[in-house]
Amino acid sequence: MIGILLAALSGLVWGVGDFSGGKASQRADSLLVVVLSKVVSLPLLAVYLLLIPGALSAHAMTWGAAAGVLGVLGMFVFYRALAAGAMAIVAPISAVTTALIPVAFGLATGERPGTLALTGAACAIAAIGLVSAAGGAGGRVTGRLVGLALLSGAAFGLFFTCLAHAGDGGGLWPIAGAQVAAVAFGAPFAWARFRRGAALPAGSSRRWMITAGLLDMSANALYLLAVARGDLSIIAPIASLYPVSTVLLAMLVDRERLRPVQLAGLGLAATALVLVAS
Repeated sequence: MIGILLAALSGLVWGVGDFSGGKASQRADSLLVVVLSKVVSLPLLAVYLLLIPGALSAHAMTWGAAAGVLGVLGMFVFYRALAAGAMAIVAPISAVTTALIPVAFGLATGERPGTLALTGAACAIAAIGLVSAAGGAGGRVTGRLVGLALLSGAAFGLFFTCLAHAGDGGGLWPIAGAQVAAVAFGAPFAWARFRRGAALPAGSSRRWMITAGLLDMSANALYLLAVARGDLSIIAPIASLYPVSTVLLAMLVDRERLRPVQLAGLGLAATALVLVAS
C-alpha cells in the first residue's frame, strides 16, 4: 500500500513540476529550461542523499545514469514533436507509451499482480491517454510525427524501467546518477542553443524553472522509493498519472476548460487508484 501511495504522490509532484516547466518555457527556450532546471535541483538532491542514505555502487549509478540520459532524450524528442502543433495526437501517444513500457517489462520479468491491480493499471493507462488529449490536432499528422511521439514515450518508459532496475539498496544514489548524467548529456545541446541566441529564463520564468527542477527531482526520488516497495507493472502506471495534476492546475490557474474526454479520464484515474489499492 505504501508503494501505491508513494507512486501516486510522485505522479502528483511530477504533474505540478511539468506545469511549472511549461510556464517557464512560455518566455524562455524549453531546452534551456530542461537542462538548467536539473542543475538547480542538485543542492536539494544533496540534502535528500543525506536524509535517505544508501550504498553507493556502480550498479545503482549506472542504471541511474541510463535513466537520466533517457529522460532528457525523451524531453528533447517530445518537444520536437510538439513543435509540429499536433498536441492532441502527440501527447496521448507519448503518455500511453510511457506507461506501457514498464508494464511490459514488469510482466516479462515475472511479476504477477492480482487481477484487481492489473485492471487498475489498465484503467490508469487509459486515463493517461484521455487526460492528455488536447482540444484539436492543430497540425498535420504524419508517420514521422507519430514515430517521434512513440520514441519520446519509449524513452520515458525506459526511464521508469531503468530506475526500477537500479535496486533498492542504493538509497537515492540512482537519482544522483540520473541528474548528473542528464546535465552532462543535455549541457552541450543547451550551450549550442544559447550560442544561437535562445532566451534564458528570467524573472517569473526563472522562478517557474527553479520550481520545476526541484519538483521533478523530488518526484524522481518518490518514484524510486515507490518502485522499491511494489511491482513495476503497477507502480509505473500510477506514477504516470502525472498529466492529471497538470491538467487540473491548468484549469485552476490558467482557467482552461476541461473537455468531456478529459473529465472521463479524471474519473478513470480515480477508479484506477481505488482498484490498485484494493
